[in-house]
Amino acid sequence: MSLLSALQWRYATKKFDSTKRLSPHSVDELMQAVNLAPSSFGLQPFHVFNVTDAGLREQIGGATMNPGQVNSASHLLVWAASTRVGPEMVSEFADRAAAIRRVPRESLAGRETLINSQLGKLDEIGRLAWAQRQLYLAMGVLVAAAAEAGIDACPMEGFDSASVDRILGLEAKGLRATTFTLLGHRASDDPFGPRGQGAQVPG
Repeated sequence: MSLLSALQWRYATKKFDSTKRLSPHSVDELMQAVNLAPSSFGLQPFHVFNVTDAGLREQIGGATMNPGQVNSASHLLVWAASTRVGPEMVSEFADRAAAIRRVPRESLAGRETLINSQLGKLDEIGRLAWAQRQLYLAMGVLVAAAAEAGIDACPMEGFDSASVDRILGLEAKGLRATTFTLLGHRASDDPFGPRGQGAQVPG
């Protein structure tokens, strides 16, 4: 299907069919889309956790406004923004860029200085907000890619971020839980589903 028809088909699914599971290949393709998503300076200052452990999912569901929605989804992705945006992150990014492009590391020194000078204008709160904006860009790409693949998705912010940080040990990793994406296939009786559309994927 075209991207436009895919976006017309999608909606923020509130009730998933728990009997329909996504294949590892489907999830891997969506994560590849995340890797290709744009971000400021190309830094992508966030991490996406695919939470597969049943115990952790139950705990995380308990920290949300709609545990049933979380539990019925095939997959739970937790998006966490970096709280350690700074020169070390930029240096690691330049190291990877030099290796991938097969160019001398010193050829990226000017770019590294520019990025650090721009990020240095932000305080701690501003750097976290900047990281979260990059996260949302990537999540938008994932939601569109899911729709094009006929996979239902629901971005979700209704949760206690401090509890999720504790459950996943994010603070020690320099991360802050920001949003979720639930993935799967819509239930035929989802009261929020489009009228007359059901679970059929347009061709």
